[in-house]
Amino acid sequence: MDDNIASPNSNPGPVPGAARDHRTPRAKKSANGSALSRRSYGALDLGTNNCRLLVARPSGDGFTVIDAFSRIVRLGEGLATTGRLSDAAIDRAVGALSICAEKLRRRHVSLSRSVATEACRRAANGRHFVRRVREETGIALDIISPAEEARLAVLGCHILLEPGEGPALIFDIGGGSTELVLIEPGTESDRGGEPEILSWYSAPWGVVSLAEKEFNTLTSLEDRLETYQRMRGRVAESFADFASTLPTIGYQPRLLGTSGTVTTLASVHLGLASYDRNRIDGLVLPSDALRKVSTDLAHMSVPERAEVPCIGHERADLVIAGCAILEAILDIWPAERIGIADRGIREGILRSMMSLDRH
Repeated sequence: MDDNIASPNSNPGPVPGAARDHRTPRAKKSANGSALSRRSYGALDLGTNNCRLLVARPSGDGFTVIDAFSRIVRLGEGLATTGRLSDAAIDRAVGALSICAEKLRRRHVSLSRSVATEACRRAANGRHFVRRVREETGIALDIISPAEEARLAVLGCHILLEPGEGPALIFDIGGGSTELVLIEPGTESDRGGEPEILSWYSAPWGVVSLAEKEFNTLTSLEDRLETYQRMRGRVAESFADFASTLPTIGYQPRLLGTSGTVTTLASVHLGLASYDRNRIDGLVLPSDALRKVSTDLAHMSVPERAEVPCIGHERADLVIAGCAILEAILDIWPAERIGIADRGIREGILRSMMSLDRH
């Protein structure tokens, strides 16, 4: 589940709150909470499209972000064709990670975890890239499994799920893959804990991998719509086995999305001139509203999408793949409303680390 199309670099503020970590001596468990609250924790998520960092300190039952960084690096660019991370993509990622390393040092982070996802899992030279990152930046990237990726994403965002009955579906449309996680949220009183994961599936299509597979530069409306339908069909085919295992819905299905796709589409729906996390994180929208935005964008050419606020030139060629994946999700889990989360893996990492230290 790597992140994503929207890439805000704002301070998220207070957030409700087993890692392979690196510690300094100051990270030893204290006898009281005062020392813990002064520590800084770092969580870095290097996805197929984005490099994102949060630095936070514990605050009550959660944490407060004190520094953040996000940059589109397109690490997985060309991966579907070559099976390797390109030299240009590696250079972009190392440049972004060097900035992250400096932030971790400047903030005196005592405990951190840095994870890499689908692009590094799939690339033949993924391990070589990880070694170069360690040598040049000091950051030890942990290439996590799809199961761990799904767990961290759920842990980071499930608190935003609407109250209701029955299992709920959480999804993360990343750059190289899409994670679907069916959870049992539990009761209102224990929503701060980790929900039970009933089942999960990692589809091999994210905004980068799907766009590279199906995208073409033809500009006719007919061609654009045919391409969009092929994208939806390809994703639906990959979802089919998982969809057959989903429970028969005798209740109002709940759906929560944590990805740049849903934050971008929500921003477009609201008509925002620029991305505003405070307007988006925790928002709940009618599914039909996001389907309409998806259809409208599918009709546009890439230059036309580039002129849409909150999309721009960096995301104009990728956003339509995210739209196709979102619609395929709604086809198998027909929720009337979608919760929007601008939080996920990084927040899950922070909560995991702070929970370990508290206990």
